[in-house]
Amino acid sequence: MLRSQAPSIQCTDVTLSYRRHPAVHHLSGVFAPGSFTALVGPNGAGKSTLLKGMVGLIKPDSGRIQIQGAGRNEIAYLPQQSALDRSFPMRVIDLAAMGLWRKTGPFRRIGKAELAEVEAAIAAVGLSGFEDRNVGTLSGGQFQRVLFARLLLQNARLILLDEPFTAIDDRTTEELLALICRWHQEGRTVIAVLHDFDVVRENIPETLLIAREPVAWGATSAVLTDANLARARRLQEAFDDDAELCERPAA
Repeated sequence: MLRSQAPSIQCTDVTLSYRRHPAVHHLSGVFAPGSFTALVGPNGAGKSTLLKGMVGLIKPDSGRIQIQGAGRNEIAYLPQQSALDRSFPMRVIDLAAMGLWRKTGPFRRIGKAELAEVEAAIAAVGLSGFEDRNVGTLSGGQFQRVLFARLLLQNARLILLDEPFTAIDDRTTEELLALICRWHQEGRTVIAVLHDFDVVRENIPETLLIAREPVAWGATSAVLTDANLARARRLQEAFDDDAELCERPAA
């Protein structure tokens, strides 16, 4: 996949909220085609909300999020594990196979060729032999591997990841990070909410630091400075969770 063919995301004065209380304030900027961006900031800074806005789960209160070069069915979105219900009885192979829905439809029985694709994806994330296991019996790291197998099968051009390494072991983190870096090398556009600044500094070229409002956006080395991180903490600590939306007057 060529980077020139990868999607871009244009944010124009975007404000997102929950129940009219602001979560992301007046964000403007571009995630360039084929870029790999870490989305970082204090807890409650609006990182997950921004991803939900991009995928269409939350509508902006003001401003626009424009995705160019990819339709909604060409976006792969991985929510936080805590947002997923693992109690539903489902086998590993069935959950992974959901990644083929764009290709096969949700109700069509998969054939031998598709089954081979699913088994290959499960093997690629190190879970061969787990195909018939119920997902509720898996560890956090194993469950995350299944979700990455599903992402592999989606073969999406735009990949949005919300805390993909939370509550998993170091080996799983290392192997899944390698997979994400491979997606970027293939020219896909990748945005990941992350908390480990060492992982970000060592692996991810661009970073957006937010604390309800954008603090810094650009090359990771220029964004993750002591001064920027201290400003993000001050902004988040000073924010009033009961504040109402502020709307800029029309020009």
